[in-house]
Amino acid sequence: MPPPAARTARTRARAEITEEILASARRQLASVGPGELSLRAVARDVGMVSSAVYRYVASRDDLLTALIVRAYDELGAEVEAADARVDRDDHRGRWAASCRAVRTWALAHPHDHALVYGSPVPGYAAPRDTVGAAVRVVLVLASIAVDAAADRPPRPDVAPALAGTAAAAREAMVDLGLDATATPDAVVLDVLAAWTTLFGTVSFELFGHYVGSVQDADAWFDHVTCSLGDDVLGTTD
Repeated sequence: MPPPAARTARTRARAEITEEILASARRQLASVGPGELSLRAVARDVGMVSSAVYRYVASRDDLLTALIVRAYDELGAEVEAADARVDRDDHRGRWAASCRAVRTWALAHPHDHALVYGSPVPGYAAPRDTVGAAVRVVLVLASIAVDAAADRPPRPDVAPALAGTAAAAREAMVDLGLDATATPDAVVLDVLAAWTTLFGTVSFELFGHYVGSVQDADAWFDHVTCSLGDDVLGTTD
């Protein structure tokens, strides 16, 4: 059996090469998009023969999965850090900071945003491995809503057709560790609506859909997220 130091060196070398492969693949995202991602091109970029890359990444789909998890985790970490910097009782401040962190990350990493929130990659189906990273942002948003819900007046019942959606979303929150069992259906649905609207707003900006309409993207984003905060947290906090 080789000594522990030798194992550590091999592990470190493998991690470094894997990082080089992922960095090359991210550059490909910017130049050709995820649909044209090529392990052969990655191998050329990092100075390896094609067969050697497969020692680190089993297939193109595995490489896409690694990139997707990396993007979700980076975004999730940014949003969690933004939320953590605000006093726990300042629900509106936490909401604004978290939403702004989503946009800031997306503007800095447009190709990573497009990978996880843009059009599906032909022939690729994301495995369950991506779910834990993918829910990090919505978990932050939901936790703010759950914290604020106790201070809100009673909410009206939701339409019967949406009761199942609210129940499923609440169950997902509980599975993620949130104490959402007493959170009203209306608040749960507001979180879902805010989550989809937040990322839709960011995507519209990144994909150029504001031409001829929104003149000040910063002001528009703040307006949208403030309105979403009113829905999720109430008009007063």
